[in-house]
Amino acid sequence: MIFIRKNIKRLLQYKLCLLRFRDLGFEKVYSYNLGDAAGVNATQVRKDFSEFGIKGNKKGGYEIDNLLLKLNELFGEDRIKNVIIVGMGNIGRALAQYNPRFSKKNLHIVAGFDIDPSKQNKSYGIQVFPLSEMVEIINKNEVTTAIIAVPEQVAQDVCNTLLVNGIKGILNFSPVILKVPEEIIINNINLSSEIESILYNIRSSEVPM
Repeated sequence: MIFIRKNIKRLLQYKLCLLRFRDLGFEKVYSYNLGDAAGVNATQVRKDFSEFGIKGNKKGGYEIDNLLLKLNELFGEDRIKNVIIVGMGNIGRALAQYNPRFSKKNLHIVAGFDIDPSKQNKSYGIQVFPLSEMVEIINKNEVTTAIIAVPEQVAQDVCNTLLVNGIKGILNFSPVILKVPEEIIINNINLSSEIESILYNIRSSEVPM
């Protein structure tokens, strides 16, 4: 099973920081500036960039616009990427409402799917279809990525159907770890576990030494 690598997540964090620096009027940034903003050290910044062939100048630092251009090329933001959501409960609808902001990055949620007839043919920022139309829409829009936000009892079945029909990457919000072939890119997000992790760390930090 392949998970998103930590350095990819850091690169995305660097990009957010670079956008803020540019908005503040900066044209250049040094690795220690960027590392401080992203919560890592300067050596880690240089190592992450070097792995993807991105080099700066020791004395001159990095040109922010050039760095953003290279990161955009790396993440394919010059190409339109179509995504679907399966499961239009609270999480699915919340993600659909975020679609206009996704679109700024050429990321488009083209459709949602749900077995509940009361949710079909409604618009939550995207059109919602019955599962029977999923294969046609995947093929029509050349979709390779899906978001799963269905109950755990059906999550694996939904996942299997997506994989059979050409989906290569999944963002999984269902409260179950999905079983997929090694070549499939999957990121499992369990919101309750994330909150429990934060609460545990808070309690641990309050324990007297």
